Amino acid sequence: MELKILPESSNFFLLAGPCVIENEAMALEIAETIVKITGDLKIPYIFKGSYRKANRSRIDSFTGIGDIEALKALRKVRETFHIPVVTDIHSANEAQMAAEYVDVLQIPAFLCRQTDLLVAAAQTGRTVNIKKGQFLSPEAMKFAVQKVRDAGGYDVAVTERGVTFGYQDLVVDYRGIPEMQKFECPVILDATHSLQQPNQTAGVTGGRPDLIETIARAGIAVGVDGLFIETHPNPSVAKSDGANMLPLSQLNDLLKKLTAIRATINGF
Repeated sequence: MELKILPESSNFFLLAGPCVIENEAMALEIAETIVKITGDLKIPYIFKGSYRKANRSRIDSFTGIGDIEALKALRKVRETFHIPVVTDIHSANEAQMAAEYVDVLQIPAFLCRQTDLLVAAAQTGRTVNIKKGQFLSPEAMKFAVQKVRDAGGYDVAVTERGVTFGYQDLVVDYRGIPEMQKFECPVILDATHSLQQPNQTAGVTGGRPDLIETIARAGIAVGVDGLFIETHPNPSVAKSDGANMLPLSQLNDLLKKLTAIRATINGF
């Protein structure tokens, strides 16, 4: 299954980019690199970047460079490379504002049950990507999807991003991918947030980026429709979620392997 805003392809599609827009130049640099890689590998691509981070562990954490400035950077990526872009929204009154700049509105995992937010996103006419709550079963996500459809959402996807396991870890239950595909919408696997280690005593979320390839390969093997990967030229200095982002220099090699796996799966 594909998102309607993307061309049909036998390959998986990709949502990838930095956790948050740090500046326009950085967004363009990352987009240019990924556009080249995905073009060579024939992977339909959506650039990802949050214009603002609302869910932070500490009040002094970086939240963004300013809503409109970040949204303009996203629009610049869209216009420069002629690709769709996706960003998160956190409240119903943000939906229409963000929709003027981006193609896909993403609902954060902790907000996936918020009816007003889902309805507002659907009513913009933009594609809606709902991240599954860490606290929900795959089956329960059918209600979030149905809210978007009932509100007129014409294009909706669900993203698996791990399930809470104790206080400081997440696990991925790959049984959920075919289960959510029963909703007749694309299912995306978030290969980076699934490796977060939240609730650290320092107030900064940890992660296991060394396992991104493991998570992604397993997802492709079980037939996920799309992948979500946060990436940065230098995760160690990223202003948000650096602990679980993939270094941009490693993306090409990873996507080559994943494309080979998908080609093998398609041959069965």
